[in-house]
Amino acid sequence: MNLTRNEFDIMDALLASSTPLSQRELSGMTNRSPATVNRTLKALEAKGFTQGGSVTEAGTSAMEPYRVKRAVFIAAGFGSRMVPVTLNTPKPLVRVHGVRIIDTLLDAVLAAGIEEIYIVRGYLGEQFDLLLHKYPMLRLVDNPAYNETNNISSAMCVREYFRNAYVFEADLILHKPSLVRKYQYTSNYLGYPVERTDDWCLMTQGSVIRKAQMGGLNCYRWIGISYWTEEDGARLSEHFRQMYEMPGGKENLWDMAPLKYFQSEYRVEIRECDPKDVIEIDTFRELQAIDPLYAGR
Repeated sequence: MNLTRNEFDIMDALLASSTPLSQRELSGMTNRSPATVNRTLKALEAKGFTQGGSVTEAGTSAMEPYRVKRAVFIAAGFGSRMVPVTLNTPKPLVRVHGVRIIDTLLDAVLAAGIEEIYIVRGYLGEQFDLLLHKYPMLRLVDNPAYNETNNISSAMCVREYFRNAYVFEADLILHKPSLVRKYQYTSNYLGYPVERTDDWCLMTQGSVIRKAQMGGLNCYRWIGISYWTEEDGARLSEHFRQMYEMPGGKENLWDMAPLKYFQSEYRVEIRECDPKDVIEIDTFRELQAIDPLYAGR
């Protein structure tokens, strides 16, 4: 039995909380009116999915089709703007305040109960073996074409694993681990609203992403964390192949498959976050400003 969006959001909030939630708290957490929360809770109880404000075994089973099954990390690039620190270390393995950048993401993935994890490596790829001491479940995938193409070649290496999957740019520092949730209802990208940006952004109509572009007004700053449903992940696998084989296709970001070339075949939503939730350190100067350890280099 498929869940409505309201039913999913209410049960997701209940399952994520370690304490009972009032209807007012559910209203705030799900951005639903108290009347909608009340009506949805009654419908869930009638179906046997909740009882006394808690999710039942039947409710947990109903959420299973929406459970995230795997995570894919795109980690093959050089990180040229982070020179000199990336001359000897891949950017995801650079330590910020003593913690490797990628660890902030991996720890959140594991906390959400996701243990099928793929990391596509390229530049100084052997150094990613060091992660296995802390994360022995990792599956490391080599991208021999990382230095000749854009990241579409990394997506090609793991395209069969995009189903029910989070996909991460591996050089993001995650300050809010709860953004990596155990359940997801629809394909989406993380982003935060901005009035103006000269960087990559997402243009939306309502909650649906309509276009990705460089620079824009009243848009969402694009964060490199996305989720793909079973159906959309299957589409992506074929669309990656088609895009890769296009003239000039190897120069594309993998995201251009769902956001540009085959955009009409997807309904991808924006998942709003706060600018402080996820940080991308683009340059060595920014790294120096964040971590004094690098200030004298």
